[in-house]
Amino acid sequence: MTRSRHRDASATVDAELRWRPAPLVYMLACCAAVALVVAVVAARWQLVVFAAPLLGVLATAPWQQSRTRIQVDGGGTLRCFESEEVVLTAAAFVEAGHALLRLKPQTVQGLGVDIEEASDSGAAPAGLRLALAAGRWGRYPVSVRVSALSPAGLAIATATLPAGQLFVYPVTDPQRMRMPRTELPERLGTHLTRRHGPGVEYADIRAYAPGDQLRIVNWPVSARRGRLYVTERLTNRSADVVVLVDTSQQAPGPATDSLELSVRGAAQVVQSTLQAGDRTAVVCLGQSPRWLRPDIGRRQFYRIVDTVLDVGDEHILTTGTLAPHAAVPIGAIVVAFSTLLDTQFALALIDLRKRGHVVVVVDVLRGTPFRDGLDQTLARMWQLERASMYRDMGTVGVDIVPWTKDARLDEIMRLLPEHRRTARVRR
Repeated sequence: MTRSRHRDASATVDAELRWRPAPLVYMLACCAAVALVVAVVAARWQLVVFAAPLLGVLATAPWQQSRTRIQVDGGGTLRCFESEEVVLTAAAFVEAGHALLRLKPQTVQGLGVDIEEASDSGAAPAGLRLALAAGRWGRYPVSVRVSALSPAGLAIATATLPAGQLFVYPVTDPQRMRMPRTELPERLGTHLTRRHGPGVEYADIRAYAPGDQLRIVNWPVSARRGRLYVTERLTNRSADVVVLVDTSQQAPGPATDSLELSVRGAAQVVQSTLQAGDRTAVVCLGQSPRWLRPDIGRRQFYRIVDTVLDVGDEHILTTGTLAPHAAVPIGAIVVAFSTLLDTQFALALIDLRKRGHVVVVVDVLRGTPFRDGLDQTLARMWQLERASMYRDMGTVGVDIVPWTKDARLDEIMRLLPEHRRTARVRR
């Protein structure tokens, strides 16, 4: 999957400024007060004449605080991959009133913001050209701090306004993954099956039957045996793959940190299946359950990642703790990423298996879910409990593979069993 960027229409935000005295007002007030005090103490009328213009300027300060509206035209929504740099342009206009504007970007944790170009002006719009880059996937709101100065310099106002949003996609491992064997739908694809039909892999030779095409006749064999024989080949089909992501609330510690593996694993499965021409969908169960319809193509990758990040409007919100029937096509392969600490998510996996789907779960919890380490006895009891859960889930037909440290996802997917007893589909 090649890297690319997608940019939505620019966003415009209006705001009404609330003025306050500028530092110049306090300086003039201090100078005027000192001059008046010295004039009274020293009986010098010249100092009163010196302070009179300052008092006149201060008297006009309230008139500088007029109702002024500004408009910020931002870059809208930007999308990129990790460590990729994108450019966002933000400009501020004075919609009503008069002011001298200046823009300054706000710092966001995890997001690198560099100013490539800045322009400050009064009549013309003030603008910023920002270079954005993030080392980790996620959603990053970009905002700017607008400073407005009245034409006389006696009033100042500041406001923090949104200038756009940056959605960063995870960079996944390009390794192709092995999918579990199942009965594939009657649709042309790239997965080699044991069924005979159109294809390139040799299967068998049989006698000619009425209706066979002449282009599949094996002429050397037919010449040796004195009658027509045809060559049968193994057909290639495509699969329906549904990625199931556990978004339920986790306890602080390793269970919360496992979300990193879930997102990267889901993106890798989606990228691998879409490159193979398979229809791919995603279902997120837990907080804010949502799902996306299966589809093919490069754009589906971005739709799925947006659904996992809970952005965009192409996914469908749902309720309940089970995967909707419309989200999982008949005979689809389900690849789930979970810590297996939530009982409702485990029941959703069993329900999918009862519907007849091949269900594979990648355990993204490495070690115990506790932040502080356990003693040797408790750690051993925890391992035995997880092994017992693996056995129980395997009994109902749900295969679980742990994602161990220093192991790629395609390597652990090879640990799946070659054959699995099929279940009767319930609709």
